[in-house]
Amino acid sequence: MTSPDTRRWQDKLFSLPVTMGYALAALVFIVTPRSMSDPDIWWHLRDAQILLQTHHFITEDIFSSTALHAAWMNHEWIAELPYYWGWTVAGGKGVWFVNAVAIAIVTVGIYLVSYRRSKSAVGSFLVTLAGMFLSSVSYGPRTLLFGWMCLLAEMYILECVYDKENPRPAAAWLLPPLYVVWVNTHGSWLIGIALLGIFFATTLFRFQWSAISSRGMDAKTRNTMLGAILASVAALFVNPYGWKLVAYPFNLAFHQKLNIENVEEWKPVDVHTVRGEILLLLLAVAIIWQIYKQREWELHDLAFVGAGLYSALSHSRFLYMFAITAAPAFAMRFPPVKRGENYRPKPLLNIATMVVLTIMAVKQSVLVKDTDTQKAMPLFPVDAVPSLRAMHLQGKVFNSFLWGGYMIWHLRDTPDFIDSRVDIFEYNGTFKDYLDIIRIKDTEKLLDQQKIRYVLFEQDTPLAYFLEHTSRWKVDYLKGNVVLLERTTPLPN
Repeated sequence: MTSPDTRRWQDKLFSLPVTMGYALAALVFIVTPRSMSDPDIWWHLRDAQILLQTHHFITEDIFSSTALHAAWMNHEWIAELPYYWGWTVAGGKGVWFVNAVAIAIVTVGIYLVSYRRSKSAVGSFLVTLAGMFLSSVSYGPRTLLFGWMCLLAEMYILECVYDKENPRPAAAWLLPPLYVVWVNTHGSWLIGIALLGIFFATTLFRFQWSAISSRGMDAKTRNTMLGAILASVAALFVNPYGWKLVAYPFNLAFHQKLNIENVEEWKPVDVHTVRGEILLLLLAVAIIWQIYKQREWELHDLAFVGAGLYSALSHSRFLYMFAITAAPAFAMRFPPVKRGENYRPKPLLNIATMVVLTIMAVKQSVLVKDTDTQKAMPLFPVDAVPSLRAMHLQGKVFNSFLWGGYMIWHLRDTPDFIDSRVDIFEYNGTFKDYLDIIRIKDTEKLLDQQKIRYVLFEQDTPLAYFLEHTSRWKVDYLKGNVVLLERTTPLPN
């Protein structure tokens, strides 16, 4: 017979909350795309390789022909390392695995923070599942995923500090070391600082208005939080680049206008897309639920939901942020599960569920081959690389914006014209020239000014059509949607 201690251990390990968290993690491995279609991942891999080989941080551009030796900071170096280690172990399959693990950690993190707050496993599962639909916008090998991990860690710490039944103000001192990691991982630390300030301001005093309230803080908690916030701000300067790295997110927000206006993920959410429709549906359900149930909102919850919603509507990449900041508050709309006297755990059913999900997740992971992650990339000129290497291109190459990072990793002897490290190319005017060239605005004049000898671009574009129908350019390579054009006239002096 099973002892009572063993039975209790089994009941906890295979309980409904654990099973639902496991199901979310397994689901991530089942649905994570096999394609490495993010244009940033390639220069991230090269950055990490250089860091580990030289033991020096990159301080200037060494990849392009247009911004060579311009000052540049690798402000996401910690987040690059796991992807590079994945690549060294198993190539594209290794990067896919690291990506899936990162998404699973964030997904389970949303569930854990929501469950800790609401004590409702079903509610936490449902809001996390809804968040997965929204956050799929970032389901590629993104360094941003590690930034979201840090945000979830911050939210968990704040839950511990402000716990209604068992507050632990001392947990706030975990924030400064978290920010040492975060500032070296991703620029999303600025979101964390902003939410930290919002949390402090909305929990500082007792407040009650209709269904919105705040419990306030006692003097000890208030002083601890203030000290932790100030220490967290100081911790931001523990990085290889000093104040310049701390200033970078502000530079992005206020000075990189072309970047914000033209890069797809910085554009507002399109409510006519599936994600936009899901967002509107979730908001409608939340409003109807509130009208029907008339449940109370804590002021900081409402502020977090508002900040996440505003960010998501302004920039589609922040749909993930909304999923994270809104999940605990929405999970609170569900009542916690109360176990009656007749409650009986169902560990066997939960174990069976875990086994089935494990088989499905492992099967999907095993099916991912390195060739899958390489060839499932219509975004990049995969098949063209051997031919381009054999040509030994001599002269400046004008390339597609999305292909620059791929060239950095796969065509190391060919400097790119531009890549998705947009900042340095906006500073020196290259990004503006690029946009004018592809929009057929002074195209030949700008190609002459930049002394471009080759154009490596998508075939089904206005630029390719325009150059193919001029006498000054000829086609050197054409396969699929990749075309390489070469200038037939001498370069201008």
